[in-house]
Amino acid sequence: MTNATNKPNVVFWIIGVVALIWNLLGVDGFIGQALMSDRFKSMYTEEQLDIISNLPPWYIVVFGIAVIASVFACIMMLMKKKIAIQLFQLGLLAVLIQTTYNLFVNEGRYAYGPFEYSMLILIPAVAVLLLLYAKNALKKGWLS
Repeated sequence: MTNATNKPNVVFWIIGVVALIWNLLGVDGFIGQALMSDRFKSMYTEEQLDIISNLPPWYIVVFGIAVIASVFACIMMLMKKKIAIQLFQLGLLAVLIQTTYNLFVNEGRYAYGPFEYSMLILIPAVAVLLLLYAKNALKKGWLS
């Protein structure tokens, strides 16, 4: 339980806000991809857009689960609620499903560039680190 002597430090709030912004950017990407907005399409070549357009329908659902669960996890962490851990776990699971698909199944992976491969490493790494941070915050009594 959080008490006056066991309040989260400034780093907790910084990490929470930065993580929330990171995951809101993910939601923006999800919405752009789901709606195939002009802004989203302007970021990719025709070949890449063809690959994205041919992703299986379940993939976009998993993408949505990953980013929405992670946004709610950040909000819950900032509200100092331990349910953040389960939400970070759900987000991580969805990210791992996406990453596995993109690395081993997606026939369009031949068109990936350095950015796509760096994101295939960075996104799961951030998801793992946020989960570990939330678990540490629970141990410190910052989440209840």
